[in-house]
Amino acid sequence: LQQPMRAKHCQLCQHCVRRYDHHCPWLENCVGERNHPLFIVYLSMQLVVLLWGGRVAWSGLYFEQSREWLQHNIFLLVSFLLILIFTIVVLLLLASHLYLISCNTTTWEFMSHHRISYLRHSELENPFDQGIILNLWRFFC
Repeated sequence: LQQPMRAKHCQLCQHCVRRYDHHCPWLENCVGERNHPLFIVYLSMQLVVLLWGGRVAWSGLYFEQSREWLQHNIFLLVSFLLILIFTIVVLLLLASHLYLISCNTTTWEFMSHHRISYLRHSELENPFDQGIILNLWRFFC
Protein backbone atom coordinates (compact mmCIF):
# COMPACT_ATOMS: atom_id res chain seq x y z
CA LEU A 1 0.00 0.00 0.00
CA GLN A 2 1.17 3.48 -0.76
CA GLN A 3 0.93 5.80 2.23
CA PRO A 4 -0.91 9.09 1.56
CA MET A 5 0.98 12.35 2.06
CA ARG A 6 0.89 13.68 5.63
CA ALA A 7 -0.21 10.28 6.97
CA LYS A 8 1.83 8.31 9.46
CA HIS A 9 1.59 4.95 11.17
CA CYS A 10 1.52 5.49 14.94
CA GLN A 11 3.71 2.99 16.74
CA LEU A 12 1.76 3.35 20.00
CA CYS A 13 -1.78 2.99 18.60
CA GLN A 14 -0.88 0.68 15.72
CA HIS A 15 -3.08 2.76 13.38
CA CYS A 16 -2.40 4.75 10.26
CA VAL A 17 -3.55 8.33 10.84
CA ARG A 18 -4.30 10.83 8.07
CA ARG A 19 -2.66 14.23 8.60
CA TYR A 20 -0.93 12.86 11.68
CA ASP A 21 -0.04 15.56 14.21
CA HIS A 22 1.14 13.68 17.30
CA HIS A 23 0.27 10.98 19.81
CA CYS A 24 -1.14 12.75 22.86
CA PRO A 25 -0.21 11.14 26.21
CA TRP A 26 -3.02 13.05 27.96
CA LEU A 27 -5.69 11.57 25.68
CA GLU A 28 -3.87 8.30 24.99
CA ASN A 29 -4.85 8.72 21.36
CA CYS A 30 -3.46 10.11 18.14
CA VAL A 31 -4.29 13.65 17.14
CA GLY A 32 -4.89 13.81 13.42
CA GLU A 33 -7.19 15.01 10.67
CA ARG A 34 -10.48 14.12 12.35
CA ASN A 35 -9.83 15.23 15.93
CA HIS A 36 -7.22 18.01 15.69
CA PRO A 37 -9.81 20.83 15.97
CA LEU A 38 -11.29 19.06 18.99
CA PHE A 39 -7.81 18.88 20.52
CA ILE A 40 -7.53 22.68 20.19
CA VAL A 41 -10.93 23.03 21.89
CA TYR A 42 -9.69 20.65 24.62
CA LEU A 43 -6.59 22.76 25.23
CA SER A 44 -8.69 25.94 25.25
CA MET A 45 -11.12 24.50 27.79
CA GLN A 46 -8.22 23.32 29.94
CA LEU A 47 -6.79 26.84 29.87
CA VAL A 48 -10.15 28.36 30.85
CA VAL A 49 -10.57 25.92 33.76
CA LEU A 50 -7.00 26.49 34.95
CA LEU A 51 -7.44 30.28 34.81
CA TRP A 52 -10.69 29.97 36.74
CA GLY A 53 -9.05 27.67 39.33
CA GLY A 54 -6.13 30.09 39.64
CA ARG A 55 -8.54 32.96 40.20
CA VAL A 56 -10.40 31.01 42.89
CA ALA A 57 -7.17 29.99 44.62
CA TRP A 58 -5.80 33.55 44.47
CA SER A 59 -9.02 35.04 45.86
CA GLY A 60 -8.81 32.71 48.86
CA LEU A 61 -5.35 33.91 49.79
CA TYR A 62 -4.93 36.84 52.13
CA PHE A 63 -1.39 37.70 53.00
CA GLU A 64 0.01 38.19 56.47
CA GLN A 65 3.54 37.72 57.67
CA SER A 66 3.16 35.10 60.36
CA ARG A 67 3.87 31.42 60.80
CA GLU A 68 0.25 30.74 61.63
CA TRP A 69 -0.88 32.23 58.31
CA LEU A 70 1.46 29.90 56.41
CA GLN A 71 0.17 26.84 58.30
CA HIS A 72 -3.44 27.68 57.43
CA ASN A 73 -2.81 28.62 53.78
CA ILE A 74 -0.01 26.27 52.67
CA PHE A 75 -2.40 23.98 50.74
CA LEU A 76 -4.00 26.91 48.94
CA LEU A 77 -0.60 28.43 48.16
CA VAL A 78 0.78 25.15 46.78
CA SER A 79 -2.42 24.66 44.77
CA PHE A 80 -2.06 28.12 43.27
CA LEU A 81 1.57 27.48 42.32
CA LEU A 82 0.70 24.14 40.68
CA ILE A 83 -2.19 25.73 38.79
CA LEU A 84 0.18 28.48 37.65
CA ILE A 85 2.70 25.92 36.33
CA PHE A 86 -0.01 23.92 34.51
CA THR A 87 -1.47 27.13 33.07
CA ILE A 88 1.90 28.09 31.60
CA VAL A 89 2.33 24.60 30.09
CA VAL A 90 -1.15 24.55 28.54
CA LEU A 91 -0.77 28.13 27.29
CA LEU A 92 2.52 27.25 25.59
CA LEU A 93 1.01 24.10 24.06
CA LEU A 94 -2.00 26.02 22.76
CA ALA A 95 0.15 28.83 21.37
CA SER A 96 2.50 26.41 19.61
CA HIS A 97 -0.40 24.48 18.07
CA LEU A 98 -2.09 27.69 16.89
CA TYR A 99 1.20 28.77 15.32
CA LEU A 100 1.55 25.43 13.52
CA ILE A 101 -2.07 25.62 12.36
CA SER A 102 -1.46 29.12 10.98
CA CYS A 103 1.47 27.68 8.99
CA ASN A 104 -0.58 24.61 7.92
CA THR A 105 1.95 22.18 9.31
CA THR A 106 1.70 19.42 11.88
CA THR A 107 3.80 18.79 14.95
CA TRP A 108 5.24 15.68 13.33
CA GLU A 109 6.19 17.63 10.16
CA PHE A 110 7.68 20.43 12.24
CA MET A 111 9.80 18.10 14.37
CA SER A 112 10.79 15.64 11.61
CA HIS A 113 11.13 17.99 8.64
CA HIS A 114 14.49 16.50 7.65
CA ARG A 115 13.20 12.88 7.61
CA ILE A 116 9.98 13.35 5.61
CA SER A 117 10.50 12.77 1.90
CA TYR A 118 8.04 15.41 0.62
CA LEU A 119 9.50 18.10 2.94
CA ARG A 120 13.18 17.23 2.73
CA HIS A 121 13.71 19.16 -0.50
CA SER A 122 11.72 22.24 0.50
CA GLU A 123 14.04 23.62 3.18
CA LEU A 124 12.65 27.17 3.22
CA GLU A 125 8.97 26.73 2.39
CA ASN A 126 6.12 24.59 3.56
CA PRO A 127 4.38 23.29 0.42
CA PHE A 128 1.01 23.21 2.24
CA ASP A 129 1.07 26.82 3.48
CA GLN A 130 -1.69 28.91 1.88
CA GLY A 131 -1.43 32.00 4.06
CA ILE A 132 -2.51 32.52 7.65
CA ILE A 133 -6.15 33.42 6.98
CA LEU A 134 -6.82 30.53 4.59
CA ASN A 135 -4.93 28.07 6.80
CA LEU A 136 -7.01 29.02 9.85
CA TRP A 137 -10.24 29.02 7.79
CA ARG A 138 -9.59 25.55 6.39
CA PHE A 139 -8.63 24.16 9.79
CA PHE A 140 -11.53 25.51 11.83
CA CYS A 141 -14.22 25.60 9.14
